[in-house]
Amino acid sequence: MALLTGPLPRIPVAQPDRSGGSRGPNPPSVVALGGGHGLSASLAALRLLTTELTAIVTVADDGGSSGRLRRELGVLPPGDLRMALASLCDDTEWGQTWRDVMQHRFKSLDTVDGSLDNHALGNLLIVTLWELLGDPVAGLQWAGALLGARGQVLPMATVPLTIEGDVLTEDAEGRLRSVTISGQSKLAAAGRNARVNDVRLIPDDAPACAEALNAIELADWIILGPGSWYTSVLPHLMLPQLRDALCASPARRILTMNLATDTKETSGMTAADHLAALHRYAPGMKFDAVLADPFAVGDRAEFESAAGRLGASVVFGRVGTPGRRAVHDPLRLATAYHDIFAGEHE
Repeated sequence: MALLTGPLPRIPVAQPDRSGGSRGPNPPSVVALGGGHGLSASLAALRLLTTELTAIVTVADDGGSSGRLRRELGVLPPGDLRMALASLCDDTEWGQTWRDVMQHRFKSLDTVDGSLDNHALGNLLIVTLWELLGDPVAGLQWAGALLGARGQVLPMATVPLTIEGDVLTEDAEGRLRSVTISGQSKLAAAGRNARVNDVRLIPDDAPACAEALNAIELADWIILGPGSWYTSVLPHLMLPQLRDALCASPARRILTMNLATDTKETSGMTAADHLAALHRYAPGMKFDAVLADPFAVGDRAEFESAAGRLGASVVFGRVGTPGRRAVHDPLRLATAYHDIFAGEHE
């Protein structure tokens, strides 16, 4: 269906100084990959450092509002894409208002089983644009223009993906057996009482988003993580076209570690185990730096050795929020990225 509203609107931006005075260098072109809250954390930090920012987002979510829209309408799951867009909103009244609008969830009355219950308004807005425009990338561009997003958001693939994994578990008689778990939401919870042993994407030859491949080719920096390791971070390295582009890109690469390693899907794994898992899925993927909070790493020597197998040096920095919650602080994370960009860790 054609949308007869004219060209894509552009949010006004500050014009460069044309008075002849000195101007700073161009901002770095940065591509950040992940999904969910982890990607949101890196984007909230990176938007403070550059306007040349692209988020490449997983499209395998099958739970909650995204899962319902995916099943009922056959669309890409919009939830992680919505969260990425919300994280790119600036700190003006316009930006923060639209961020809250996108994240708003409907809640039905206790006595009513409503069809809108738990749907995020942003998910509905994104799907509406997709249906009107017939193009996921164009729909996300329009949503970003409405929000005044500082950067662009792209899906990692042009079709919905399913994550499937083999989980090593113990049966009632104490014997170990492998069970196949299908679906991101189920696999994300399966590791709590078992060990995720192998993960794959279905279809395994899905086409990567062409605009995402182009952004990777032109990037100065590529940032992977933080996020749920098996369902948000590693899927980017399981899609052949995307993995090949990441390995071939001339950009420098940063791997951002989680603040907690003992999560539902990585129970019993150390920080070094996380790096070993990444190396197993993409042995050709090299990094320049691995950014980690010192409180999230147990054996530093083991961790630095694992990072070395990825070609990376380890950068330790306090990037978590004060307190006990394992949440990245945008300002601290931005400072750490800035120092790595500037080479101050070397």
